[in-house]
This record gives sequence, structure tokens and C-alpha cells, in this order.
Amino acid sequence: MIDNSVGMRGRGEFVTVDAHAFWLRAPGEGEIRPVRLAAPGPGEVLVRTRFSGVSRGTETLVFTGRVPADQHDAMRAPFQEGDFPAPVKYGYLSVGTVEAGDEGLLGRTVFCLYPHQSAYVVPADAVTVVPDGVPAERAVLAGTVETAVNALWDAAPLVGDRVTVIGGGMVGCAVTALLARFPGVRVELVDADPARADVAAALGADFAAPADATGERDLVVHASATSDGLQRGLELLRPEGTVLELSWYGDRPVTLALGGAFHSRRLGIRSSQVGTVSPRRADRSYADRLALALDLLADPAFDALLTGRSRFDDLPDVLDRLASGELPALCHLITYGEE
Repeated sequence: MIDNSVGMRGRGEFVTVDAHAFWLRAPGEGEIRPVRLAAPGPGEVLVRTRFSGVSRGTETLVFTGRVPADQHDAMRAPFQEGDFPAPVKYGYLSVGTVEAGDEGLLGRTVFCLYPHQSAYVVPADAVTVVPDGVPAERAVLAGTVETAVNALWDAAPLVGDRVTVIGGGMVGCAVTALLARFPGVRVELVDADPARADVAAALGADFAAPADATGERDLVVHASATSDGLQRGLELLRPEGTVLELSWYGDRPVTLALGGAFHSRRLGIRSSQVGTVSPRRADRSYADRLALALDLLADPAFDALLTGRSRFDDLPDVLDRLASGELPALCHLITYGEE
């Protein structure tokens, strides 16, 4: 078992930190490496990690070395070390406790877009305090809910809209959870896995297999990362409806049949990506968006997205099993220390 202890003496006085980080050594090969941290300087904090989350879609593409060369810069995560395809230290869903640095943050539970690592030093403005009503485990979903918030800022659904979400992964389920709370909106989650019906019910949404999905929709949010899913989304739209594309395909080509009703029904496909705050909300900052995501996580319905947990020292094997499909999951929780 890895010792993830943080050496301290007194309130905020730094002595030494021996941490450990997950690295992708080569595509499909992960390892835990020791890290020596410097003392936090002015305006910095030392965070001891309690939980991190594996974002299955993105992180398994990274794990298998499938980030397209022309997207290496765009897909860099905050505080990433190394470069794609490998060696690289990657990840962005981390929750921990501030143990040194900024006096106003000492002892606070915070979220940070940091890779899987047992402790780290970052600027104080890189962490966001987790609200008291949000459990630390659930707070790892903040980065995913932030993506969903941005998507709905882009999509701008209206009261009473008929909306379908295709793809019951982390992002699709986060979007479904938010849409289910829109006034007058009846949202249907569509996925090929019938087990997602239970998740949909927990989120307050209807469920359908792709062949049985309801048509004449005002909006379809696509998050299955498959050509078939995107094609089905177009088929479900009413005239002049829009598919909001949230999938990230990595290096996989996408094929669509656009010779049928695509033009005659004046359908639209629009992309959304969390790397930019939606132009529809130019009055909001990245910090505003993340703080909103954490506030929304006070809703216990989001616990349905946490579908497993493993210890940090098992992470190389966990990512291998997630990438192969042996381990099914939405968000797989990684625990540190005794939690």
C-alpha cells in the first residue's frame, strides 16, 4: 500500500511532503511514481487529496494513446505534465483538503482540476471551495457538471421543450440530470445499455433504447461518441431542430448519411466544448461556471453517476480495465488514505 501521508508540524507549518502521482508510461501502461513537493509559496496552497474521479470517456482515450496529434495542445489538462501520447500525467477531477498555505483556506475541502496525485501544491485561485452541503465524494463530479452547464448554456433549451440525450455516460447523465429540473421539459435518455434505465430513473428522466426513442424532438444532446448515435439524433429531430454535439471522438472517423431529411427538414448540428465559456454567457467566467457546478451538486440525484470505487494504488489496473470494457462505470471514484 502506498503511503500518502503529508508531513506537517503545527498549523500550516510545512516540513516535507512525499506524494505519489499516476503517470501513463506508454499507451496502455500506467504506473504510480513518487513526487517530491516544494513548500507552498505566497499565494499557494498544499492540498492533500481525498478523492479523484476517472472521467471514463476522455481518460480511456488518453490511456490508450488515441488523442489526435492535431489536438495535443487543445486537450492539455490544467497542471498536466508530459505530452501526449506518453509519458503524461493526466486527470482533472480532484477533491482534497488544504493543509498549508493561504490561511483563509486551511482545513477547507476544495475541488481542483488536477491529475491523479496524492498531494499537490497549486495557486490558491486554482482551487474552489466545496459548499458545505456537497459531500466530498460527489464533488469530484464538478468538472463533468461544469461541462453540462456549458452545454446547456450553448443549447439554451426553452420551457416545455422536448429533449433527448443520447449516450448515458458521465457527460450525458450530467446533462440529463440538469434538464430533468427544467420547468416543463420532459427529457428522455437514450442508450444501448438497458442498465442505464435505472440511472435515468434516479435522475428523474425517461429512458429508451435507440430503436424505441421518441421522435419530433426540439433538441437532441448527443454524447455517445458514435456515428450511429449522432445519426439517430438527427432522425429524432423535428423540422429545424438541432443536435448539440458533446462527444469527443479522439482519432475515430465519423460517418453520417446526410442525403435524406437533413436538408429538407433544415436540421442543425452544433458543437459544444467546455474549454470555452459559452458565448451565450459572456458575462460569466470560468470560476463562475465551476462554482455553479459545485452548487448544483447539492442535489443527491448526482450520486447515481458514482458507480464504483478503488484505491489510488490500484489506478493503473483500474484504467486498463475501464479501457478494455471489463469494468463498466460512469464515474469511477479513486480513494486516498483511509477513505
